[in-house]
Amino acid sequence: MFVDSVVITVASGKGGDGIVHMHHEKYRPRGGPDGGDGGHGGSVILQVVPTLNTLNKFHYHSRFQADDGKNGGPSNRSGKTAPDLIIPVPPGTMVYNEANAELLGDLTQPGQTLVVVQGGRGGRGNQHFANSRIQMPLTAEKGEPGQEMTIRLELKLIADVGLVGLPNAGKSSILAATSHARPKIGDYPFTTLEPNLGVVTLDEDHSLVMADIPGLIEGASEGTGLGFEFLRHVQRTRVLIHVLDGMSEDPLKDFEVINNELDLYDEHLRRLPQVVVLNKMDLPDVADRFSQLKETFAGIGIDLLGISAVTHLNLKEMLWQAHNLLQQAASEPSEVELPVYRAVEDPNAFNIEKTEEGFILSGRRIERAAAMTYWEQPGSVRRFQRLLAGMGIEKALRAAGIQEGDTVFIGEWELVWQD
Repeated sequence: MFVDSVVITVASGKGGDGIVHMHHEKYRPRGGPDGGDGGHGGSVILQVVPTLNTLNKFHYHSRFQADDGKNGGPSNRSGKTAPDLIIPVPPGTMVYNEANAELLGDLTQPGQTLVVVQGGRGGRGNQHFANSRIQMPLTAEKGEPGQEMTIRLELKLIADVGLVGLPNAGKSSILAATSHARPKIGDYPFTTLEPNLGVVTLDEDHSLVMADIPGLIEGASEGTGLGFEFLRHVQRTRVLIHVLDGMSEDPLKDFEVINNELDLYDEHLRRLPQVVVLNKMDLPDVADRFSQLKETFAGIGIDLLGISAVTHLNLKEMLWQAHNLLQQAASEPSEVELPVYRAVEDPNAFNIEKTEEGFILSGRRIERAAAMTYWEQPGSVRRFQRLLAGMGIEKALRAAGIQEGDTVFIGEWELVWQD
């Protein structure tokens, strides 16, 4: 079983109590305050362990509690500080506050840590409250309570190259043919129900990590099919191998469908370099139509490569092209990446403003979706309507008082509301 999204509860330890105690010693009846401090409670820390690749263990263990600090003792003895609770996670783990969806951290590097909840501070003993006026204080502090938080862990596989394409295009067969990975392979859609990673060796000095991402379908960016569950894994890759089914009636349309879904989910994905390949060249019908398809794709600036996962035709050429694109991507200047960061904007956030002319709907994702919708195509319109419902916008507009025939402004578009 592959688990790539879990919700767990973490709680840090309470700080130990400081105590009130007076020093007792023969011939020193007023020895003064010597109550010790409590120890700090344990924190809960996530740490990246590179040998892990799933979140499976959290499926059976969903609550993690660090120990409390020990109470202070007499003779100024401090209580023992509790050890921190270290929770190992695989590289590529995103950490969210489940209460408000705030991104707490992005853990990608081996050994990287994130303190999720801080242990409580130990209370001070009465030794700290003595002064010239109060020399025998009867005051101490209890330990600071621990913190508790419900967090969501999402795993995004980290790979150099991602295999994308429609279901049954042959991605799993390519991964099996080029690496030691053994994904399930079958002649029906959605054979791959979980991402697979494989290490591909080009020669003695060059290798890359390749991920087989489950087949996408139109509407995946809205959660249709396997949707959100696996689109997130594409975000970690730096180069895509776009696999087209040679037996498809219209490979060009398939190519546009996948790229559109990637763009709708995350505009960064459309800018990733791609090696575009036509699979199943071992079949005579596919080989016969390849020249025409290659010319068609050349018209949009794509150098289509014909391959076969069965006969291994041009698989090495495909991998070297991906490797070269990977090297180019690594040499290009990129934005500074912080290992842990805070979210500043929710891409799904939207705003509704009611005016005399109608309702103004704004928001990054919904405005982009409107600009990318073919309004003359009923299917595209229905898909946009599903997005409105899925994001909660339809419900919000009804709550704002929208009526039949009212105008909704989204960017440069003016739409008429119909129930």
